[in-house]
Amino acid sequence: MIKVSDQAKAKAAQLMSEDGFNPEQDYIRVGVKSGGCSGLEYVLKFDNVKNDTDQLFEDNGVKIVVDKKSILYLAGTILEYSGGLNGKGFIFNNPNAARTCGCGESFSL
Repeated sequence: MIKVSDQAKAKAAQLMSEDGFNPEQDYIRVGVKSGGCSGLEYVLKFDNVKNDTDQLFEDNGVKIVVDKKSILYLAGTILEYSGGLNGKGFIFNNPNAARTCGCGESFSL
């Protein structure tokens, strides 16, 4: 469902540890909400709770939870990370997005 690149895995593990989460047992919560310049906006945060309505995915040793509403928008997405001077942080490489904004944080179908 959602793939995680090696760079995203490493950075997520680092940030989760810094925020008091355990990368081996806690989750990256990803989703979609209304907003942004293209209509829909990505959401990414760390969580240690999986709700009954969440779908759990695991790729590259990373546990990801997605709410049911967001699953259709994120199918096939690859979570990547770009650092350095021109880096953008976490990037959603979403094959379902017909149009994305310049910052890469919002999209439309």
